[in-house]
Amino acid sequence: MITFIQILLSLLLLFGCFFILVGALGLVKLSTFFKRLHAPTKASTLGVGCVLAGSVAYHIFLGEDPQPRELLITAFLFITAPISAHMMAKAALSLMMEKRPSLPGNDKAEEEQLPPPQPRQVTDGRPSEERVATRPDPSAPPEQRL
Repeated sequence: MITFIQILLSLLLLFGCFFILVGALGLVKLSTFFKRLHAPTKASTLGVGCVLAGSVAYHIFLGEDPQPRELLITAFLFITAPISAHMMAKAALSLMMEKRPSLPGNDKAEEEQLPPPQPRQVTDGRPSEERVATRPDPSAPPEQRL
């Protein structure tokens, strides 16, 4: 039984080290920002999670209580890694608006070199079914908000 637990803990540590290595290599070798962002946030999170799970299981195997810092590191990692990756991706998208790939289904408009669609103009002379609903301007005087 002890040998089985030792093998299980060793496998957890080996899987964890493998995923950490894959995340580090992905960070170094991949070409674009979004690919480089994906490698460490996914693979390293799983790798560090396996290492911490192995550490907690080792302490339980010895008959000790799991260390609170290991549990806090695990919780902090699984909460902050996806949030930070999402925030970095949103920031990169907002900085690279002109380099963004086109949306699917927009290929025909690009091939024909059509200009982007213009926003619809709202006029008071339209029938009510053609009017576009707009929000009132909060800074306008009350009589103009109607």
